[in-house]
Amino acid sequence: MTNFKPIKAVIFGCQGTRLTVQEKDFFKRVNPLGLILFDRNVDNPEQVRALTAEFRKTVGRADAPVLVDQEGGRVTRLWPPYWTGLGWNKTYGDWYEQAPQKGINGVQKHAEILAADLLSVGIDVDCWPCLDVAMPDTHEIMVKRCFSNNSKIVAALGQTAVETALRNGLMPVVKHIPGYGRTKVDPHIGLPVVKNSLNELEATDFLPFHQIKMPVWGMTAHVVYTALDADLPATLSKKVLTYIRTNLKFDGFLICDDITMGALKAYGTLGELSCRTLDASCDCVLHCNGYMDEMEEIAGVVYDLTSDALNRLEQAQGLRNA
Repeated sequence: MTNFKPIKAVIFGCQGTRLTVQEKDFFKRVNPLGLILFDRNVDNPEQVRALTAEFRKTVGRADAPVLVDQEGGRVTRLWPPYWTGLGWNKTYGDWYEQAPQKGINGVQKHAEILAADLLSVGIDVDCWPCLDVAMPDTHEIMVKRCFSNNSKIVAALGQTAVETALRNGLMPVVKHIPGYGRTKVDPHIGLPVVKNSLNELEATDFLPFHQIKMPVWGMTAHVVYTALDADLPATLSKKVLTYIRTNLKFDGFLICDDITMGALKAYGTLGELSCRTLDASCDCVLHCNGYMDEMEEIAGVVYDLTSDALNRLEQAQGLRNA
């Protein structure tokens, strides 16, 4: 089934384990790029498989992306006994320090399990791996999600994660570009500000993203980097996103972190934030909570995917299908 309607540059969530009549009508009318799932949307494999198929049938695109945050550790949406329980990313960095091949083998196995679990229920995009570099004062929500406090180890394991996921048919989303590692504030609640020099950031936080040579998906950070833009967080900053494209040479499909997070609250309404994100040169907006009034607000103003965004999306998809 093919839908020739323009695709809106937004990924939405939904409220439950099946689409409601209202959600079906909305998704059919709006034609968002994709759907993201959370714990509230997950019960058992048969149910998740039906939900992902239902969304794709509703929008009329068999290749419509369905995303999830399945990292391991606490950041898990599909739990045992139906799916495999996986550890924190930090475990593999610790292993790498003991013996590099042990860490690499661990990440490879992790990615293989993720691909098998997710693809079996129709989820083809995973918001993983985190390429953030841990620091002594990194906020507690991020520490174990980081592979390491050594940027070279993060880069090596991140590249392994990306290559293995793609090889097994799963699209990875590298995050949170250009780095959450120095954040002392939970961006779900407030706005993190990083004041380190550009030279220091390039040698540490930014390095793993620069090392990813494949144009996969990426997710922006809701963080102000004063060395690049003292006024706006990366998600809303043309300066920072241009830097990501030109200096970090990231040419993949770029989505923002959840547009409803507290870090962006002071910068406008959800509709305004969505447009500002796309104007800054993100390819797509991410809205996660499934609240219909918010989704209607965003759908009323958000743009269609640009030709450049569609090209990047197709290029990334080609990597997964190679």
